[in-house]
Amino acid sequence: MTASELGPLTPGARVAIVAPSGPPPSELLARSLELLDGWGLEPVVFPSATATHPRARYLAGPDVQRAADLQSAWCDTTVDAVFCARGGYGSVRMIDLLDRDALAAAPPKPLYGSSDVTGIHEYWLERIGLATWFTPMTATAALLDDAAAIESLRRAVFEPVGGRRFTAPTAETLVAGEATGRIIGGNLSLLAMTLGAHGLPVADHTGCIALLEDVEEEPYRLDGLLTSLLRAGWFDGVTGIALGSWQGCGDLGEVRALAEELLAPLGVPLVWELGFGHGPHASSIPLGVRGTLVAGSEPELVIEA
Repeated sequence: MTASELGPLTPGARVAIVAPSGPPPSELLARSLELLDGWGLEPVVFPSATATHPRARYLAGPDVQRAADLQSAWCDTTVDAVFCARGGYGSVRMIDLLDRDALAAAPPKPLYGSSDVTGIHEYWLERIGLATWFTPMTATAALLDDAAAIESLRRAVFEPVGGRRFTAPTAETLVAGEATGRIIGGNLSLLAMTLGAHGLPVADHTGCIALLEDVEEEPYRLDGLLTSLLRAGWFDGVTGIALGSWQGCGDLGEVRALAEELLAPLGVPLVWELGFGHGPHASSIPLGVRGTLVAGSEPELVIEA
């Protein structure tokens, strides 16, 4: 995996807007198109972004349609990047409908998204071997009403990623040290939900730096999700762990204590609240590339040049 798969784009680039999970509200979708257009990009809206599921209002169209849109957007050689409009739920229902060989044969391009899109990030990394961007979703108020999050996404789209440093005022070291490795992870709920997916064993994460965040999960649920990953061997061999935001997850002191209780015994550098995820001012961070996690007085994640 190399940073070349992550861009940068140039003005005039055609970018696909797909909804592989939940349906984006029409007014937020319109605002997201204005944002991308204002950056000089040419957004191409795929049918899933405005579709509805015949039964489930929480899905942006039937599974086969969402999978077909993601597949088509990725394989279309006139499209320079793929933006996932919204998270929610649904990626785990459609990823097994993707044609891995066709995806792998297509020229690499940047793919942006987070939250439920974690399932897609995992697929891209483990099945195709490609890096992606863990970014706020374009058709959400969490991005569109947050100038700092917009700026971080803009930098992800238009600036080289090699050598960039990620940190946040909230970042604290829980276990000191320095770790270098390939960056993996994303949304904790999705990582637990996709354990054993695709009929494959848990991926070998030896030498990897894990990123974890979540939203609207009570501490007891986070306990169960982390315990599931630990028991499955998901953390085996990781060199470091960076935690993001835990918005709506109850008392943050309790969440922090839980993370220390379950993750500190792994004996690897551990950083709290590095500034990615569902929280305010969220950074757009690459997955699948190499970086160094510095857990010291000023914690940061440095992307390999």
